[in-house]
Amino acid sequence: MSKIKTIYTCSFCGFQAPKWLGKCPDCDQWNTFYEELARSKPAASFSAITGERDNHPQPINQITVNGEDRVSAGIGELDRVLGGGLVRGAVILIGGDPGIGKSTIALQALIHLARKEQKVLYVSGEESLRQTRMRAQRLGDLPDNLFILAETSLENIIEEVKKLNPAILVIDSIQTMFTAELESAPGSVSQIRETSGKLILLAKATDMATFFIGHVTKEGAIAGPRVLEHMVDTVLYFEGDRGHSYRILRAVKNRFGSTNEIGVFEMGEAGLIEVLSPSELFLSERPEHASGSVVVPSIEGTRPILVEIQALVSPTSLALPRRTAIGVDSNRTSLLVAVLEKKLGLPLYNQDIFVNIAGGIRLNEPGVDLGIVIAIASSKLDQPVPPHTAVCGEVGLTGEVRAVSQIAVRLKEASRLGFSQCLVPKNSLKNIPAQGTIEFIGVETIQEAIEAVFNRKISNKLLKK
Repeated sequence: MSKIKTIYTCSFCGFQAPKWLGKCPDCDQWNTFYEELARSKPAASFSAITGERDNHPQPINQITVNGEDRVSAGIGELDRVLGGGLVRGAVILIGGDPGIGKSTIALQALIHLARKEQKVLYVSGEESLRQTRMRAQRLGDLPDNLFILAETSLENIIEEVKKLNPAILVIDSIQTMFTAELESAPGSVSQIRETSGKLILLAKATDMATFFIGHVTKEGAIAGPRVLEHMVDTVLYFEGDRGHSYRILRAVKNRFGSTNEIGVFEMGEAGLIEVLSPSELFLSERPEHASGSVVVPSIEGTRPILVEIQALVSPTSLALPRRTAIGVDSNRTSLLVAVLEKKLGLPLYNQDIFVNIAGGIRLNEPGVDLGIVIAIASSKLDQPVPPHTAVCGEVGLTGEVRAVSQIAVRLKEASRLGFSQCLVPKNSLKNIPAQGTIEFIGVETIQEAIEAVFNRKISNKLLKK
C-alpha cells in the first residue's frame, strides 16, 4: 500500500510545510500548524462549477453590465455598511461572538428579499429545519420564497442551488461545511478553504449574492485560515456584549464600499431593530454634572455621531500607575497623557487613568483627541464640563489643537441634539458656515481649550491639587 502523504498548514495564513513548525515563517504566528492530508486533485474552476467550457478572454468594453447592480437588503443600517446595498455576485463574511445576532440579521434580510418575489435560500449546518423555523417565527410572517435547507455536504448544496437558482444564498456556518474530496474533518483549515473557494466561484458565476456566517475564536478573529477573509468581497463584524441589547455592525473590508461606515442595532423580541439616531442612544444615560465626562462629535464614514468620553483619574500607591483605555487606542491615550504632563504641567505620574467610550463603540479617528484631554483634565481637577458643551479636535505632541475634517457636519449634529457651545480648532473656523444656532470657540492649544471649558486660568497652584 502506498504511504499516505500529510502536510502541515498554518491556520492563520495558509502556509504549508512538510513537517510541523512551532512558528510560521510566513506570518510569524506561533502554534498555528495543523496536520492534514495532501491534496491529490486540482482545485475547482469556473468551468467545473458552472459546467461551461467556452470561457475565454473578452474585451472589457464589450462586457455587459446590468444597470441595477445593487439590491436593497431591506435593512437600512445593513445597506449603509455594505455601501448602498447588496452587489450581485458579492460574497459577504459575517463574524461575531455566539448569540450576537449574525443569523438573525441574515434571516431578516432574506425575509425582506423574499417578499419582493425573489427566491432566497438559507442553508443551515447547525440546526434542523424545524429548529430554524422556530427561530424565524419571531421575525414576522414568513414568505413562500424563503427556502430552508439543512445540509453540510458541499456537493449536495451546489446541486440544490443549481436547481433552485436563488438570488441570495446564506451559509450558516461556513465552518460546518465539508466536501467529500477531502478526508479531513469539517472545520479544518483545508475544508474551510476548499468549501468556501467553490461557493465563491459559484456565486461569481451565477451573480448570486452570498453570505457566509463565521464562528470566531476566543481572540475575536474569524475561525479558519486567514486567507478566507482575503477571498471574500466584504467582511463584517458584529460588536457588542450579549448582556446588552445594542449591537454595532462594522465593515473591516469592503470591495464595493467604504470601511468607515457602521450600523447600529438594538436586539428586541422581533429581531434586530435599526437605531436611526445613534447619537441619542449613546447620550441617553449621560450624567450632566459629573466630572470626567465630555461629549465629542465624531465622524463614522459619512455619519456624524455624538459620543460620551469618560475619564477617571485616581491616586495610586503602585509603582507603575495603570493606564486603561476602552474604545480608543491605548497608545494614543498614553501619548495624550504625556502631552498633558509636559505642556500643561498636570501631575499625572502618580495617578491611575481610565478612559472609556460609553455605549460600547470604538473610535479610531484623531478628532476625539481633545475630548480625551478635556475628560482627563476634568477628572483630575474634579470640575465638570458644562452640560451643553461639546469639543472636537486633534492634539499634537507640542500641545497644539489641529483642524479636523467635516467640522460643519459635526456641529450640525451637535446643534440638533441641543448643544449650544462647541470647542473647535481655530484653523477649522474658516470651514464653518456663518449661520447656526451653536456657538463655536476656536482654540489653538490645549491650555486655551481647558481654560475656555472651565472658564478659569490654569495656575500651578491649581494643577498641583
